[in-house]
Amino acid sequence: MSGVPATPRRPAHDSMTTPQTTRVASSHVVQSSPHYPTTRRHSLYGTEDRIILDPGSRVWKVGFSGEGKPRDVFCAGGDSGQSLWTLNRASKPADREEEDRVLEAKLEGCLRSVFHNSLLTDPKSRKVILVEHPLLPLHIKEIMARILFNNLQVPSISFASSHLLALLAAGRVTGLVLDCGHLESSVLPIFSFRPLYPHLRTTPLAGARLSTHIKALLLMFGTYIPPATSLSATMNIPAATRSTRVPQDVLTEKVIDEIKTRICFVGEPLDTDNPSHLMSPGPGDDLDLPPSDPAMSESEFSRVSADIDSNFSSQHAASSSYSVVSHSQLAGMEHGQSAESGVQALATMYSRHSTATDIHMRVDPPPSQQTGTGRGTLIIPGWIRERAAEVLFEGGDVDESSVAEVILDTLLKVPVDLRKTLASSILVIGGTPMLPGFIPRLQAELTRAVSRTSNSTSSSAAPSRAGRPRPAVYDRYAALRPLLPYFAILNNPAPPPFASANAAANAGKAPAFTPAMMAWVGGSLAGALKTGGVEVQREKWDEAEAQPDEDVPMDSSPPRPGGAAGVRASPAKNILPDWTRTPLPVGAPPAPRPPGAAAPSLSVQIAV
Repeated sequence: MSGVPATPRRPAHDSMTTPQTTRVASSHVVQSSPHYPTTRRHSLYGTEDRIILDPGSRVWKVGFSGEGKPRDVFCAGGDSGQSLWTLNRASKPADREEEDRVLEAKLEGCLRSVFHNSLLTDPKSRKVILVEHPLLPLHIKEIMARILFNNLQVPSISFASSHLLALLAAGRVTGLVLDCGHLESSVLPIFSFRPLYPHLRTTPLAGARLSTHIKALLLMFGTYIPPATSLSATMNIPAATRSTRVPQDVLTEKVIDEIKTRICFVGEPLDTDNPSHLMSPGPGDDLDLPPSDPAMSESEFSRVSADIDSNFSSQHAASSSYSVVSHSQLAGMEHGQSAESGVQALATMYSRHSTATDIHMRVDPPPSQQTGTGRGTLIIPGWIRERAAEVLFEGGDVDESSVAEVILDTLLKVPVDLRKTLASSILVIGGTPMLPGFIPRLQAELTRAVSRTSNSTSSSAAPSRAGRPRPAVYDRYAALRPLLPYFAILNNPAPPPFASANAAANAGKAPAFTPAMMAWVGGSLAGALKTGGVEVQREKWDEAEAQPDEDVPMDSSPPRPGGAAGVRASPAKNILPDWTRTPLPVGAPPAPRPPGAAAPSLSVQIAV
């Protein structure tokens, strides 16, 4: 009887090993993904790529290094569109602590959503590059670092300036970067990858002021058609008879953002030096120039209109019927009559020279009119679409310089030998410059501000009543007039013809990234090159957190805006980079003095 046949076996020297076994055996060696022929590990399969986090007060952009665009862009405030933080902070310590706790809860939810929902990655094995604004409050930076280190346990955080990273994305090492965001617009000069922080200039004219101005203009000059109460009323009652003043409940943050991002644009500058050409009145029109008194400008109107609008709403919100919009009624109201008459004159001037059409936008009715059928209609005048952004280019105020004036003020502060180089390498980034026509209008405003001479040469030279000649009007930007042929914006989509070779070589030569993405793209490039700003390791953070409070010296720096003097600094806060607290780097050492030469004077030593 034959035995059971044995299963044939392969010789021991012919044993095969699968690629998976080989990768497991040599897991310490960086291997390429089987789906990619290169040796660089992709972000989905490896941990070489860093997390690029660009947190704004409203919009966050997140993704992996080495990629051309972020994986996710979302509004941190949710559907309400509110900002996570503002420029104001409570003065009382108890209120400030409550604000910090609420902000920490919001930031923790956003950061967890970044790793678990947007990027789908493990935060414990990912280094983070934080794209920070130079004026980001230190307490917000500390909250973010505490959440990333203690809750998410990231290995390290690198802090890099958004202006510097945007210039890196443009392929330049020297330039003047304007960041026009939501809360403020800031200008930072950068020379050879060295940010000149002492010459930083800011202005509150930014996206938030534009949103407030649009809302104020719509409350005065917009028209709202509420939905009909029944289907039969829709066919029988004309829409013109149902037109009313725009209720405040209709203009939510979401509606204002949609109007700003999808409907508004920036028009060409008007020739305000020639009023007769500006107005060009018709046969039966009166010459209604804006008042010469600059006490009420468009920016001031947008600030004080909230009080006027609250009075309007208190008078009209109680009843369900609204009066038809009439410009004559607006000009003759008791509250702010002189202010509204000036704005009325501006509205008449803009409407005459505007070619934009009116837009009918479907909006949700206010809660008091939810009994109707369908949605309401918001009629946005064409001149508001075109001229709402004038508030950003209106200067003359010391505390609220226009976006063009803040650039020129920065050029006045930098050393003279850097002015021509910086003026020919201006980079505009941020969300507000995404408005169509913003960058060409900024170029025109720079040219007009520098080339503008005294208001009236003849009047200044005319003798006064006493017989003495009147003093000449102060020319603010006379020192920058020789730089007029050199002004050039790197990401200008429609650069004008230039007279200098430097301006022609730089204008419009930046890569075609959107201004809102320039800082994130620069962070992605810095992460791919294994570079970045100051890196804080988690071990160093843990050591600082374990340090007792009594060993931490009192904060000897000057009190910061919104902070209190004499408050004991947090141990972990001291390891976070902050250019406002650290002393400026010492310059080059003085040249050795030859033997026999006289010692330098005290004034020379102080200057050096």
